[in-house]
Amino acid sequence: LICEAYHLIKDTLGLEQDEIASVFEEWNKGELDSFLIEITRDILKYKDTDGKYLLPKIRDTAGQKGTGKWTGIAALEYGTPVTLIGEAVFARCLSALKDERVTASKVLPGPKTTRYNGDKKAFLEHIRKALYGAKIISYAQGFMLLREAAKVHNWELNYGGIALMWRGGCIIRSVFLGNIKDAYTRNPHLSNLLLDPFFTSAISSTQQSMREVSGQAALLGVPVPALSTALAFYDGYRSHTLPANLLQAQR
Repeated sequence: LICEAYHLIKDTLGLEQDEIASVFEEWNKGELDSFLIEITRDILKYKDTDGKYLLPKIRDTAGQKGTGKWTGIAALEYGTPVTLIGEAVFARCLSALKDERVTASKVLPGPKTTRYNGDKKAFLEHIRKALYGAKIISYAQGFMLLREAAKVHNWELNYGGIALMWRGGCIIRSVFLGNIKDAYTRNPHLSNLLLDPFFTSAISSTQQSMREVSGQAALLGVPVPALSTALAFYDGYRSHTLPANLLQAQR
């Protein structure tokens, strides 16, 4: 999600790297305050021994250590739609196809420009809010997986305690882990974080930005798979009726 936000800011808004660093620094002072936003700010500011920024020198291919893949496998085994982590893993796999991507970039058509022509300040705020909303959905999916595993194995998990444990020193440390703890204190049997009043309010105030950013990204040809799947999950989860009846009939 953070990489997608960076990509959008760089390619659609055309901000320079020092400007992007300032954006992340400002974001880290508010509801996006987290370990990953903090180190992203520091990475964007870091210069190599030649005085030039290091980030553009790093090859845009990413491997994986396995945790995302294991989570995706577990999600499939338990029948839980942990779609953001799944898309994040696949995005890494796609990034690894560097030579193919270079070839495809010269052959496959897309929009003529990736630059956004509207109100850039407003769109930057949409990106911030979309990132926050998608991040909430990702945590909600993670706790859905924990809940399903607990049901299968008859575990009694302290979900609020788990949130506080992550806050103590983990790569997913985030300021709203405290809000997750509060949500499970209010309702230990909460079926989904999105149904807690705090998170219902938060996602209500960000869902339109998720639509604005996903839509513009598609029109400009900038891939945002994690953000797009967050929105798709949100709309699916809030849908009273889905077309699965047709799927059942086809079987």
